[in-house]
Amino acid sequence: MSRLAVVCGGSRGIGRAVSRLLAERGCRLAVISRNKDAACAAVASLQGADHVALSCDVSKEQEVQKAFETIQKTSGNISYLVNTAGINRDALLLRTKPEDMVALLHTNLLGTMLTCRAALRTMLQTQGAAIVNIGSVVGLKGNAGQCVYSATKAGLEGFTRSLAKEVSSRNVRVNLLAPGFIHTDMTASLREGGVERTIPLGRFGEPEEVAQAVLFLLESTYITGQVLAVDGGLQLAM
Repeated sequence: MSRLAVVCGGSRGIGRAVSRLLAERGCRLAVISRNKDAACAAVASLQGADHVALSCDVSKEQEVQKAFETIQKTSGNISYLVNTAGINRDALLLRTKPEDMVALLHTNLLGTMLTCRAALRTMLQTQGAAIVNIGSVVGLKGNAGQCVYSATKAGLEGFTRSLAKEVSSRNVRVNLLAPGFIHTDMTASLREGGVERTIPLGRFGEPEEVAQAVLFLLESTYITGQVLAVDGGLQLAM
């Protein structure tokens, strides 16, 4: 039986590239998105069969529980979990509304905690299971105008390292990927501002380049509790 991979936020951007690459590697995919139509469209474009699309807001515990129970019933035990679901609402802290703070914390940080907890119930029974959470180079280095976003992504680092310690005895690996500026909907507004000049490699990354690094962490059987920056050298310049 081929490995089952769950990709949260798998309908667009980095998540979609990860789903595509894992399908090419022969995995069965469960693509989770808040938008069911978007998840279905992503699944329809994947190579291979036995993929499923689910609608779920990862920040809502009941929805997460239901989605993962459905995955277990329809597709079996999970081998890989990739958490790419995330939002950004950039603003200086003094201009950030409390409801925006809560939305960022709930989706970016709590959402990943909830999906990891739900997935681990079956991952602990699976040989060679692995989790990759998607943080950000901003979570490692900080950035003006992104206090709350940065805090959610920095929180993922502590969470990932601690969870790696908790589940290592059961041979489940947990790592964090920290992308820099990648060509996605989230960075569309940044492309015109000469941001490329601040990146040592001189360009934005592609979602497929991040997906390659996700695959590396999923398949590297002796790596856990690590943070891998995929940022064109951006953190060297921050």
